[in-house]
Amino acid sequence: MAMRADDLIDRRRLRRKLTFWRVLALAAAAVALVGASAWLLRGDLAGVGADHIAKVRIEGTITEDDELLERLEKVRKAASVKGVILSIDSPGGTTAGGEAIFEAVRKLAADKPVVAQVGTLAASAGYMIATATDHIVSRQSSIVGSIGVLVQFPDVTGLMDKIGIKLEEVKSSPLKAEPSPFNPTTDEEHAMIRSMIMDSYEWFVGLVEERRPMTRAEVMAVADGSVFTGRQALQKKLVDELGGEEAAIGWLGTKGVDGGLEVVEWKARSSGWFMSSEAIAVAFYRLAGLPENGVALIKELGGERLFLDGLLSVWQPDRSVLTD
Repeated sequence: MAMRADDLIDRRRLRRKLTFWRVLALAAAAVALVGASAWLLRGDLAGVGADHIAKVRIEGTITEDDELLERLEKVRKAASVKGVILSIDSPGGTTAGGEAIFEAVRKLAADKPVVAQVGTLAASAGYMIATATDHIVSRQSSIVGSIGVLVQFPDVTGLMDKIGIKLEEVKSSPLKAEPSPFNPTTDEEHAMIRSMIMDSYEWFVGLVEERRPMTRAEVMAVADGSVFTGRQALQKKLVDELGGEEAAIGWLGTKGVDGGLEVVEWKARSSGWFMSSEAIAVAFYRLAGLPENGVALIKELGGERLFLDGLLSVWQPDRSVLTD
């Protein structure tokens, strides 16, 4: 009986020790995870103390993005930021969204040297934003341009006739809520929309003429909605240099920025003290050595869609709504 009591006491002691070490191990793992997350996602931490070159990505469909505008303002105010690289990969989006970001970049460029580095695509509102910088670097095979504005609306009157639906409406004037997908578009409605589009188009052309070393005639020659490779865009003065991030850093060097400074990406802050689910996924992809665009692929496979309102400055809008 004495041996059994001793065994029981020893087992209880062993269990206490195991419980203690298990709790300690879990706590250590939690601390390590938080530390690894902070290191892997250190670009999320705005206000890096050491002098550096800030990198801000502008990707996907352009909309009025309050978080991005706030981030650009923080970059402008950060004394540790000595230069800025805008990494642009966008087919465009809403003209209002492009205008807001354009103005934020011009405000930023008044205080710090800013260069645009075009990835796969900088078209329409994406190119508009690139012109807000003081130097544009593009890959030879990048797609650049698509200067223009459009409005698209469906006409479902044929379908309504087939299924026997008739729309009744009472409105104050003929052009109210027009054009409508439920009525054939009249000449007056086309004229109204075209007048609005051409006014925004003239504004867009004026921005390019103001920001690029081009005459009015040179701008108009490329402002027909055409897109160009980076090589063609260089010849047409739409970009200043061919290359990638190294070329962008080189230009910053001509503005007094130390080319040896670390390039730190300023990302959108996570919505909480801990990582968001997407941030965790990005961290996992980095740890596993997998491409981070897997996260974007998951979004697309999930059927995520973006619907745009207002005037658009976008290249191939039917595809761009799937770009995020």
